Amino acid sequence: MLKLPLLLHRHLRLFSHHLSAPLLAHSAPRTMPLSTAAMTTKKKLLFRQLFEKESSTYTYLLADASHPDKPALLIDPVDRTGDRDLSLARDLGLKLIYAMNTHVHADHVTGSGLIKSKVPGVKSIISKASNAVADIHVGPGDIIRFGDLFLEVRPTPGHTSGCVTYVTGDAPDQPQPRMAFTGDALLIRGCGRTDFQGGSSSLLYHSVYSQIFTLPKDTLLYPAHDYKGFTVSTVGEEMEYNPRLTKDEETFKDIMKNLNLSYPKMMDIAVPANMVCGLQDPVSKASI
Repeated sequence: MLKLPLLLHRHLRLFSHHLSAPLLAHSAPRTMPLSTAAMTTKKKLLFRQLFEKESSTYTYLLADASHPDKPALLIDPVDRTGDRDLSLARDLGLKLIYAMNTHVHADHVTGSGLIKSKVPGVKSIISKASNAVADIHVGPGDIIRFGDLFLEVRPTPGHTSGCVTYVTGDAPDQPQPRMAFTGDALLIRGCGRTDFQGGSSSLLYHSVYSQIFTLPKDTLLYPAHDYKGFTVSTVGEEMEYNPRLTKDEETFKDIMKNLNLSYPKMMDIAVPANMVCGLQDPVSKASI
C-alpha cells in the first residue's frame, strides 16, 4: 500500500475539512423569509368564489386544505346552485361542516336547508340578531373554526338588523392578507339598501366604519352580490373610492333615502323561507 508523506496527508485532511464545512453550514436550519412564510401559510386555505346569475349572488367555499379531514364551509349558498356547490366540494375531497349566511336574504332562497338535507352533519349558521332558524347562532366576537383556520364574527347591521361580516383570523398562522365576507353591508363601490328588514342608513354607516374600515387596508373584501362584474376589492380601495361611504354621514343618509329602488321581486318568497333556513323538512316546519 502506497504511503503518503506526512505533510501531504495533513494538507489533504485540511482540504477535506474546508470542503465539508460549507456543506454542513448550508444544511443547518435557516429562518424562512417573511414573504415565503406568508405564502406557505396561505396555501392552507382552499378558496373558491362562486356565482349565481339570477340574483347576482356570490357564494364562497373555504376549506383547510392542509388538515387531514379538509373541513370546509360555504358562505351565502343559494338553493338554485346548491347541487353545484356540493359537487365541487366532493370533487375537491372536502368535508363540508357549515352552511353559513351573512343575513336573511331578500333576493334568493338560501341553500342551507337543501345542503343540510343532502349532507348529514352539516350545521347551518346565522346571527342571533337575525331571529332566523339555524343550528348555530353567532354574535359579535364569536369564532367559527374549520380545521386550523377560523373566521371572526363582526356585527354589521344596517342593511338588515341581523347582518354580520365574517373575517379570516388575525394570527400568524392564518391567511394573509385577511379576507372579509361582507354580505350586503359593503359592496364593491356601493352598499346594501336600508329601506326594509329593519334597515338603517345611520346604523349601516357606523357598522362599516367601525367594523370593516378598521381592518388593515390590504384586507380583501368579498361581498354577497355584484352587478357590474367586479369580484373583489380591498378596505383601502373602498375607503378611497366608494361613492357612498366616502361621504360624511348626513350626505350618506341623504343618498340612501333617495335611491328610489323597486320592491325586491323575490322578497315575499325569500324572506319567509330564509327565516327557517331555506328548505326545511316537514317536521322542522311543523315545530316552528
